[in-house]
Amino acid sequence: MARNSGRFSLEAFRHVAFNDIGSTNSECLARARAGDSGLLWVTAARQTAGRGRRGRAWTSEPGNLYASLLLVDPAPIALTASLPLVVAIAVHEAIRAVLPPGDDALQVKWPNDILINRRKTCGILLEGEPVADGKRALAIGIGINIRHMPDSAPYGVTRLVDHGAAVSPDELFAHLFKSMAVTLESWDEGRGTVEIVSRWRKLACGIGERITVNLPDRSIEGIFAGIDDNGLLLLDRGDGQVMPIAAGDVFFARTE
Repeated sequence: MARNSGRFSLEAFRHVAFNDIGSTNSECLARARAGDSGLLWVTAARQTAGRGRRGRAWTSEPGNLYASLLLVDPAPIALTASLPLVVAIAVHEAIRAVLPPGDDALQVKWPNDILINRRKTCGILLEGEPVADGKRALAIGIGINIRHMPDSAPYGVTRLVDHGAAVSPDELFAHLFKSMAVTLESWDEGRGTVEIVSRWRKLACGIGERITVNLPDRSIEGIFAGIDDNGLLLLDRGDGQVMPIAAGDVFFARTE
């Protein structure tokens, strides 16, 4: 068990809410450039310029949750690889809290897509940049489909209301606010990575299955052999070759 520093205690986090905003992530990074020290949540009822990974547009109609968390120097660079797993665990806990009990279809696809019955209900985007005094700002953007979902996507999508969770964005955010603080405290600036990796493995979808991983320059296939102790995806390509992957889009052969 990691020795907690207390840096991520619940009382340390702040929250500012908007009706309309371009992007909650962009707002976080702008505030970091202006000197904000982090541990700041930014939420909005609607985004006019929401985005997903690789610059994809993110549907941002009122009724869903749009939230970003600003962290500044959350951990030494060498210990930050497991941070996406931290975010996934926290979001999974928040969503689980509002779904009817007994539903075991809620899982995580590496590194941090949240699935219900293997259909995506949450997008998570981490964006970082250097700021003053040699520090690094990180915006963790979280969009959760509560009442709306994209009309078209390269993967299956769903929304919470279709699974018995008629929750408001504010109610869901209250769960997320707490679960993120608790999970970050367990992570303890990377010192608790072993515990985080263990918890993530219990939520994982598709271990042992054939997958395709889309990288920026190519796509590769193999068996999803789990994750290593730092949170990297392990792709078994056969002939004893297991490739660690730090970032990529995962597609399951049977469902996507």
